[in-house]
Amino acid sequence: MEITSKLKWNTWEEINWRTVELQVFKLQKRIYRASLRGDRKLVRKLQHIMASSYYAKLLATRKVTQENKGKNTAGIDGIKSLKPAQRLELVKNLKLDGKSQPTRRVWIPKPGKKENRPLGIPTIVERVKQCLLKLALEPEWEAIFEPNSYGFRPGRSCHDAIAAIFSNINKKPKFVLDADISKCFDCINHSALLRKINTFPKFSRQIKAWLKSGVIDFSKWAQRKGYNPTNEGTPQGGVISPLLANIALHGLEQHIDNNFPSDKKGRWTGSLKIYKKQFQAPRLIRYADDFVILCEELEPIIKCKELVEDWLKQIGLELKPSKTRISHTLDKFNDEQAGLNFLGFEIRQFKVGKHHSGLTTSKKPLGYKTIIRPSKENVKAHYEKLNQWCDKMKAVNAAALIKQLNPIIRGWCNYQSPWHSKRTFSKIKNLMWSRLWRWAKRRHPKKSRKWITKKYFGGSKQWTFVSKIGEERLELLSHADFLAGVIWIKVQGVRTPYDGDEVYWSKRIGGNYLTIDPQKSRLLKTQKGKCAYCGLSFKPEDQIEKHHISSRSKGGNNADKNLLLVHLHCHDKIHSSKADVTN
Repeated sequence: MEITSKLKWNTWEEINWRTVELQVFKLQKRIYRASLRGDRKLVRKLQHIMASSYYAKLLATRKVTQENKGKNTAGIDGIKSLKPAQRLELVKNLKLDGKSQPTRRVWIPKPGKKENRPLGIPTIVERVKQCLLKLALEPEWEAIFEPNSYGFRPGRSCHDAIAAIFSNINKKPKFVLDADISKCFDCINHSALLRKINTFPKFSRQIKAWLKSGVIDFSKWAQRKGYNPTNEGTPQGGVISPLLANIALHGLEQHIDNNFPSDKKGRWTGSLKIYKKQFQAPRLIRYADDFVILCEELEPIIKCKELVEDWLKQIGLELKPSKTRISHTLDKFNDEQAGLNFLGFEIRQFKVGKHHSGLTTSKKPLGYKTIIRPSKENVKAHYEKLNQWCDKMKAVNAAALIKQLNPIIRGWCNYQSPWHSKRTFSKIKNLMWSRLWRWAKRRHPKKSRKWITKKYFGGSKQWTFVSKIGEERLELLSHADFLAGVIWIKVQGVRTPYDGDEVYWSKRIGGNYLTIDPQKSRLLKTQKGKCAYCGLSFKPEDQIEKHHISSRSKGGNNADKNLLLVHLHCHDKIHSSKADVTN
């Protein structure tokens, strides 16, 4: 198949993105299948075609300049965005030349902490080159990656990692090694990483150029202002950095499995000889640089910690002692509280039954239930963020406050909605009501409670915080209104969008368990998982927008019959061309 077409579009708006995506995805599926078969020669040939493909260059440019949330962040050249004509010019001149400009170092606060962590922001050109290389490299590694690796991979999420932990402990309590790798992105050994990638010279030279490009830092946190060389680590903030980190950590799960071989049912073959009973082999579940190891007995967990430390030394990494702990999911162990905190959730088991009598006889099985809920630190950080915005916006009107708080509430609740969040949502709702009452009282110290209630509270439900200015009416989202307790269905085994199973991925994207927004789930089901504009099936990594058939300025509303789901870039194209989309 020859994907490098002579077809050229004169303007950015004329580009047929359906053709572009179909051609690129078709080639990615071929790379994936060749890698799955172990045909390295064909993989290299197809990757070379991808790197020089006109369609792939168009898609990489669109992803970086239109869809990326950090698209308006400038690198060292100060360029924040590109006009359509400049994008076409970039596509024309784009090539993997084995060179790289330095990244711009910026510092962002760590969530819930006073520390700051560094980000390396490449220029737009370097980001597009990284995206192009990722289009070629990712399908190869998706065929190789281990099944319990969930971080920064297409079609996988934090909730899949939580579901994997739940399925490992819901039948029997276990000891757990909860570990975090210290400065993972900053300390990866370059030579070890390049050996593991083991790609052909053109790609290797380009990746090495990005790793060795250095950073320019003039911030107040800089230890040395100006240019600093990078002798280790991958630049956080780059498009390809998460993929490189996953490649560096690939093999850790297999290393544990090799030292604790298991039978077809997952039972450790050596457990019967040592413990006179059989139990499941230790299981590692990883999300990026955070991972947990679960096992019924303590000794294998301690052994796994030693194995992990030895394995990490090979790539220049080590465990972070302050974030590495051994605990038990049900009982207190060595002054460590039961359970674990992982990815913003508290995962813990509680004894059940009359007077917790599940342990009274040997014949009676252990009575317990597994509860997964937002962690206390996560809840505190979320409320503090809302509280800080209320303080910052003392002098603004209610409408401006609602517009600032609603995206924060929606994003946090959508992330926390699966599992057992109902009680937490109700608690934060009450805290927010008290905080907003204080906000309103401060604005009107001489008004009565009845007057304040009439002005700021009411809405579709009693005591909802609202803004009423003429015909405009805004309501603050309530935490308690979000769907809570929907158990997440984990992605199957080694499934990946590159396997070409459109039926599975369309059902997964359209199911309530993946798209937490109920309205979006209904629309996906109606549209059979396809974009209403271009007709392509939505992929897990796609950004999906709701398009109003009749705009709000013309009396349109948010009812299902007035909405269609489209890609983000399709939505931009609709509004730029005034296209008519009705089905």
